[in-house]
Amino acid sequence: MSCRPGGNSGMSGLHDWTVCCKGYVVMSDLVSQSFPPERLTAVSVLRAYRDGFFPMGCGDGRLRWFSPDPRGILPLDGFHLPHGFRRLLRRLDFTVSVDTAFPEVVAGCADRPETWIDPAIARVYADLFAARSAHSVEVWQAGDLVGGLYGVQLGGVFFGESMFSRVGEASKVALLALVGILRAHQFGLLDIQWVTDHLENFGAVEIRRPVYLNYLREAMVRPCSFPPPGEVRVAELTRQLVGVVEQRSTQGAALP
Repeated sequence: MSCRPGGNSGMSGLHDWTVCCKGYVVMSDLVSQSFPPERLTAVSVLRAYRDGFFPMGCGDGRLRWFSPDPRGILPLDGFHLPHGFRRLLRRLDFTVSVDTAFPEVVAGCADRPETWIDPAIARVYADLFAARSAHSVEVWQAGDLVGGLYGVQLGGVFFGESMFSRVGEASKVALLALVGILRAHQFGLLDIQWVTDHLENFGAVEIRRPVYLNYLREAMVRPCSFPPPGEVRVAELTRQLVGVVEQRSTQGAALP
């Protein structure tokens, strides 16, 4: 991404806190100038993701492109299940599905006092979902949607956008299901944008932009696919993940 307006992602220029020196960008968060919502399209969003950017609403009807540095990822081979959550999983009565309630999941993620998911974001991600470039994981309890997450897929990369929970632990179950799906389908990268304390408990880490872009380029060329719409067998995914986590812990414990 260059410092001048109009880079490869169609960005309209970078914000003041991007520091440039002799033609090189010093590592920092890259943020574009704001732009009107009609300029946001499915094509521009996918192009931006390929360059390491994603859109967010500004709260005033306009949008910006963001590229954090460091970038948050959740390593699929380093996913961690907190012990308390492992015990809790045995008592939960959730069912999980994929791609059966995408608009409702986006609406659930946007249903909070302050949100970056404005109507333009919802419109474009609905277009991406129609093109099978965006997906949702839904968590149900007694027939009600109680949690979920959504994001975008490019090859073997899944860009997690947002998650929500209406009852305790529902978003954690959605994350668990997502990681299980991505591992089962040989994905290479789960991008979470920024690391939070919540996600850090599951193994999320921060990496610098050049490292992230290398991971991105390598994973995008994988011929991966998301499962067809329908219910997901979370119990099976959980057993597989717990087995992987316990095996990794045993191997780690055996090291000098």
